Amino acid sequence: MADVKKENWFKRMLGWFKRLWGRICKYFRELKSELKKVVWPTPQQVAKNTLIVVACVLVVGVFIWLFDLVAQVGVDALINAFH
Repeated sequence: MADVKKENWFKRMLGWFKRLWGRICKYFRELKSELKKVVWPTPQQVAKNTLIVVACVLVVGVFIWLFDLVAQVGVDALINAFH
């Protein structure tokens, strides 16, 4: 029988850690490269878009409130009709 020499567990873990560290470094290099390509909005665009979102939220909130009010009146009318 031939002697089978086992690989040192420390060398194996060190190799695994080096590969992991290499992948992490590559991820952040690519992230930095992609963030350089982003076209960031101006403060005026951010303010305009924020106002649009707030207005839409208010309009939808009013519609939900009105629907809830009508549904409540309808349910109360049905309960009083059969009570």
